Amino acid sequence: MRKTVCLIGRPNTGKSTLFNRLIKEKKAIIDDMPGVTRDRIYGIVNYKDYSFHLIDTGGIDLSDETFNENIKLQAEIAIEESDVIVFVIEGRSELTSNDLLIAKMLQKSNKKVIVAVNKLDDQKHDMEVYNYYELGFDTYIPISAEHNRGINELLEEITKDFPVSILEEESNLKFCLIGRPNVGKSSLINALLNEERVIVSDVPGTTRDAIDTKFTYDEKEYIVIDTAGMRKKGKIFESVEKYSLIRSLKAIDRSDVCVLVINAEEGIIEHDKHIASYALDAGKALVIVVNKWDLVKNKDESIKKWTENIRDNFKFASYVNIVFLSALERKRLHTLMPEILKAYESACKEIKTSVLNDVIREAATLHPAPSYKGQRLKIYFVHQAGSKPPKFEFSVNNKKLVHFSYERYLENKIREAFDFTGTPIILKFTSRGEEK
Repeated sequence: MRKTVCLIGRPNTGKSTLFNRLIKEKKAIIDDMPGVTRDRIYGIVNYKDYSFHLIDTGGIDLSDETFNENIKLQAEIAIEESDVIVFVIEGRSELTSNDLLIAKMLQKSNKKVIVAVNKLDDQKHDMEVYNYYELGFDTYIPISAEHNRGINELLEEITKDFPVSILEEESNLKFCLIGRPNVGKSSLINALLNEERVIVSDVPGTTRDAIDTKFTYDEKEYIVIDTAGMRKKGKIFESVEKYSLIRSLKAIDRSDVCVLVINAEEGIIEHDKHIASYALDAGKALVIVVNKWDLVKNKDESIKKWTENIRDNFKFASYVNIVFLSALERKRLHTLMPEILKAYESACKEIKTSVLNDVIREAATLHPAPSYKGQRLKIYFVHQAGSKPPKFEFSVNNKKLVHFSYERYLENKIREAFDFTGTPIILKFTSRGEEK
C-alpha cells in the first residue's frame, strides 16, 4: 500500500510548484481527457521502485487571527494521515513567526519531518540552510522546485524509510466503495451483507475508518471495503470534504475494483468526477453506482437521462458500466456484483501477442499515423506487458511521433477488438533500441 506524504508551509513558499515538480513523472491515465478539472490537491509520485500519495495543503497562516479554522483543520487532517511531512520554507529570507508556529504544530505530530528550503536556485546559496536550524528538525534539504535542483535528494530522503512493496497474499477479490459522504456507501454494504454491520446515519462522517468485511456471493468469498466519508463530525465544508479522500486513496490501493457511489437525489457534482479519476489514475477497474434510486420518479425515463448525463460527465471513463439501485430498499441490488466481476475479469485479461499484433497492424493500415516533419510513426511490434490494469508496450521507430490523438485511436481499436469493459488500459511506447 502506498505511503502518504504531505506538503506543509505558509503561503508563497512554492509548495504548488514543488507539488507539480514531484508528480510530473506520473502520467495520469486520463490526462488530456475532458470532464475533469485538473486542480487537484492529490497526486501520485513514482520514484525508483517507490510510489506514494502526495498532498498539497495550501498556504497556512497561523499568525493571522482571522485565519480560517477550516483551512487549519485541512492541514491537521493531512498531517494526521501522512507518513512523512515536507515542511516547505522560503530560502534566502528570514524565518517568520508563521514558520515558527507551523514548526511547533509539526513537532507535536511526532511524524518524520523534512524541511525543504526552497528557492535556492544556485548552489552557492545552499549553506544558507543553516539559518533555519532553529526550527528544531533533523533534516534540511536545499531545493529549487522551479529549477529542479535538489529534487532527487528530497525524494531519496522521503523514501529512505519506506519498506519495499510486498504483494498481499490475500487471493480474494477486493472491492471498495468510494464516493462523497452521505451517498449511501454504508447502506449499500449493509444491503450486500444483508445485515447492519456498518453504522448507518444521515449525518455525513459516520464512517471513520476503512472497514474490511468478507462475504459470500454465488458460493465464492469476496472482501468489500467501506471507506471513510469524513474524518471529523461537525459542519461539513466542501474543502474539508476533499481531505476525506485521503483514507479512500489507501482503500483504493488495496482494491481490485472500485465502486463509485453517486447520490440520485443530488445528481453529479465535480467532486464525483475527481473521485472516479483517482481510482483510474491508480489503475483500478471501476463501476459507477447511482444509489437511492427509490427516490427517483419515472424510473425508465430517468435511467435514459441519467445514463446520458453520466456519459457526458465521465467521458474519460466511457468504458465503465453503470448500475442503478436502491441500497435502502434492496432493489436492483442483484445487478451490482455481476458488473464488479466483469470489470475485474477485464482487468485481469491477457491477450495473445499474435492476435494483438494482427489488430494493431490492421488499425495502422486502415488509419496510418500522420507524418511530422517528414517522419511517420512505424509500429514494429506490440505485446501485453502486464495486467490489473492491462498494459501494452509498443516498439516503434520514434516514440516522439506518437500524437495523443493517435494513441487514443489505438486504444479504441484495442477496446473494439477485446472486451475491456470497466478497466483502464495503459499504452507505453518505446523507441527501437531504447533501453526499457
